[in-house]
Amino acid sequence: MLADLSDAEVLHEALVRPRDAHVAYPGIREIHRPGWSQRITPAFARGGFNSVDLAVLADADADAVIDATIAEYDALGIRFRWTVGPDSRPHDLGERLLRRGLRRHEVAVMAAPLAAITIRGTQPLAGLTVERVDLANVDRYAHTVATGWDADPVPLAAYERAVLTGRDDRHPAFLARLGGVPVGAANCALFDRSAYLMGAVVLPTFRGRGVYRALIAARLQVIAAHGLRLVTTQALRTSSAPILARLGFVTVAEIASYAR
Repeated sequence: MLADLSDAEVLHEALVRPRDAHVAYPGIREIHRPGWSQRITPAFARGGFNSVDLAVLADADADAVIDATIAEYDALGIRFRWTVGPDSRPHDLGERLLRRGLRRHEVAVMAAPLAAITIRGTQPLAGLTVERVDLANVDRYAHTVATGWDADPVPLAAYERAVLTGRDDRHPAFLARLGGVPVGAANCALFDRSAYLMGAVVLPTFRGRGVYRALIAARLQVIAAHGLRLVTTQALRTSSAPILARLGFVTVAEIASYAR
């Protein structure tokens, strides 16, 4: 039990709740039905807001649905990802995606009580600052994220401007600078019972030097101000998951992200 929530409730907050970790935006087509959750956003052709987040398919139908889904994204020229977790079906869904050329990435679904997270480790660089994203720095933020994730900054900046002008304070974003130069960025989503850390990126030259932890610390301050006690995230096994484990996060589920 974490933050006075049952194991099932924590798993829901860490695995299911993040499927809604965005705001409504023109051009995002969402397809939700029992056993299926998907987003299609042609403006984000190089990734982002294009994903199958849940697929519960009958064994006999799975191949046809997979092929039709891939064909739709391919026809639009869109990169996308397909998440396979403990609630996905059929059980060999991941293997079917691999046979179609998608690339698998291991992901840890993690959670921690806010009070148990301790920011320690590498001493932050002198001159490192983290600021809240607003209309004055949103383009810098978008460019930093796009550089780190090999994405297009133009639609990302437009989306973030929509979030800011909509006065949505439950999707804060942050920009890290070193000597005034952007070196990393991150955001999070604040739900009713938990906060979800996402989108963190540190530019390659500055990795392993405290930027990632500084971005976590900035988000934790906002999370605490909203009175939330449970923090969740979904972290790549080979990069951020080990860091988060050292800070106090525990793995509550394993999923895989298949990219094309």
